[in-house]
Amino acid sequence: MTKLSGNDNGAVSGMIEAQAREELEAAAGRRARMRVPETAGLIAVLIIEFVFFSVTSEFFLNTANLINVMQNVAVVGIIACPATLLLVAGQVDLAVGSAAGFIGMTMAVAATSVGAATTPYGMGLTLVGAFLMALLAAVLIGGVHGSLVTVVGLNSIITTLGTLAILRGLTKVVGDGQTIRINGFNKLGVARPLFNIPLPVYLFAAVVIIFYVIMRFTVYGRSMYAIGASPEAARLAGIRVRMMIFIGFMLSAGAVGLAALIRLSQIGGASVNAGLGFELSVLTAVILGGASLSGGRGTILGTVLAVFVVGVLANGLIQLNVPSFWIEVAQGALLVAAVTFDRVRLRLAGAD
Repeated sequence: MTKLSGNDNGAVSGMIEAQAREELEAAAGRRARMRVPETAGLIAVLIIEFVFFSVTSEFFLNTANLINVMQNVAVVGIIACPATLLLVAGQVDLAVGSAAGFIGMTMAVAATSVGAATTPYGMGLTLVGAFLMALLAAVLIGGVHGSLVTVVGLNSIITTLGTLAILRGLTKVVGDGQTIRINGFNKLGVARPLFNIPLPVYLFAAVVIIFYVIMRFTVYGRSMYAIGASPEAARLAGIRVRMMIFIGFMLSAGAVGLAALIRLSQIGGASVNAGLGFELSVLTAVILGGASLSGGRGTILGTVLAVFVVGVLANGLIQLNVPSFWIEVAQGALLVAAVTFDRVRLRLAGAD
């Protein structure tokens, strides 16, 4: 048997390593070819929706209706952007709907004059003061969520599921179970500054740009991806995991506050059921957009496309005079389909 010299051993080891690298690269190439781009699928679904509803409803492609679609998706889209950031880090905020209802009710009640017949909680504050109180409510909600998750160490799903019920109950308490009207606060929700497009659409676009930049080009955004991929590895790499997640919950609360005030301005009053169903719509859009429940993956572009997929579906079904409860069924089915698609995509990519 021939004995190999040290140089020969090194050459053989090098050949084995090179062959292993080639095999790994080939396997990665095969997985990349098999991976289904979520944005391509969403674009295809959106096109199919447009074609179908254009054929079945003569009013769908009307300019006014398309503007209405954009206006309707703006509120959910604003909340969905920070929700994507949180889910990328493996965190979920299920209280966005009840938080929006509570923030809107806080402003409506604060802006009610003393002695008004609508509520016994009138404070006689100006709209500016009421606006500041609503912002304070949003800050407190974000601070509570962030502290419970990062300081106390509670699971984000359990935490926000609990505050969902708490905030919904507080909304009824503060509003005394009534719908509180608010006057002089309609510009934010219905103003059309340029090209006859409502202001909420521009605000949605601004939020999309801000979070796109955060997630794509900032250290904070990259840190959230690292936390979602492996919190322990992120911590060992020097990332302040708790602080990053806390900031994420504060950003989410800020976006919820903005969405709540837009909806309050559009309706002209705060209802005890305001924001009901936002959780389902937001979570559906974020997961359908490509974010994973296990964290580490998700994009703002995918979320925006998914928001429009959900919004166009709801609008098209209304155009076809489909009962509202069937629209809820369709949204629930979309959420199940989104989670299923997420699992299939992971398997095709070789992640499982």
